[in-house]
Amino acid sequence: MVKRDYYEVLGVERNADTEEIKRSYRKLAMKYHPDRNPGDKEAEEKFKEAAEAYEVLSDPEKRERYDRFGHDGLKGGAGGFSGFGFDFDLSSALRTFMEGFGGFDDFFGGGSARRRGPARGSDLQIKLKLTLKEIASGVDKVIKIKRMERCEECSGTGAASADSIVTCTTCHGTGQIKQVSRSIFGQFVNVSTCPACRGRGKIIKDKCPKCNGKGITPVEAKLKVHIPAGAAEGNYITLNGEGNAGAHGGQAGDLYVFILEAQDEIFTRHGDDILYDLNISITQAVLGDNVEVPTLTGKARLKIDPGIQSGTILRMKGKGVPHLNGRGSGDQLVRVNVWVPEKLSKESKELFDKLSGQKDIFPVSG
Repeated sequence: MVKRDYYEVLGVERNADTEEIKRSYRKLAMKYHPDRNPGDKEAEEKFKEAAEAYEVLSDPEKRERYDRFGHDGLKGGAGGFSGFGFDFDLSSALRTFMEGFGGFDDFFGGGSARRRGPARGSDLQIKLKLTLKEIASGVDKVIKIKRMERCEECSGTGAASADSIVTCTTCHGTGQIKQVSRSIFGQFVNVSTCPACRGRGKIIKDKCPKCNGKGITPVEAKLKVHIPAGAAEGNYITLNGEGNAGAHGGQAGDLYVFILEAQDEIFTRHGDDILYDLNISITQAVLGDNVEVPTLTGKARLKIDPGIQSGTILRMKGKGVPHLNGRGSGDQLVRVNVWVPEKLSKESKELFDKLSGQKDIFPVSG
């Protein structure tokens, strides 16, 4: 698939500044975010495309490389941007979205303004493979993840004791450094994060021996996640606050559980419909029958009309996958295949020889 020009994707001119690029990406991400377009593959592709374009054009070095060499300039290897060859999937797009705007709630107006204090922990991702029957019924799964959690020894402060936390003498507890400069145009004030305390306003004199002052330690956690009936590969579940804990008491990030679908042994999924291949004998095809076929929830009877042709598809309404977050289900499609034996016994061959003269059974062509 040929990639579109990144400037065209975001709808900006080639001389657009960073803020203009960000505004354009914000508008597109708001329109095509998967949470606002559940199950819409076209919207998902546009969301990924916009995130990929923003990932490049918002970074000066990547943008300069792209302006000079185009998409080839972003590939790894000689002359390319090492380590930046693109296979931009949905998880990459969501990561760009989260890093660029601080989360879904903040992006769509549900969050508050960015506050000073400990940095938020990073988000985590995990892939969960499910069977078609689990997806059809919905399932609760227990997953294991390795993550950073708040240190129990120091309660996340990173200090050996409460007395070890003192006010930063560089910024006097504000977390910011102000630099004043004067020119013929007047006085200018530049505000930056304090390098001594990294914006926290506090300094730790004696570090916690368990976490070495970080306030977080690695653990293996078990979590229960509910997968609703009707999920599909590429859907994801967001577990708020179940990502890595932030250092020095910072808010925990989120965990994204991406759904993978294992290939079923007898059914093929097409959206919310499922396809099953039913092999029947020549006798059943000619005379008809009432057969038992497997479904996602057990077994059901299916009528085969006399004279059915191989390749005919029969529909069993409501026997497919439930619609995600909606009412009803898809259908089970049964494709009838008339099985023709490769070898015949002497008696069977004689019987077919007798029937071969019957024009209603073996019509003469041509």
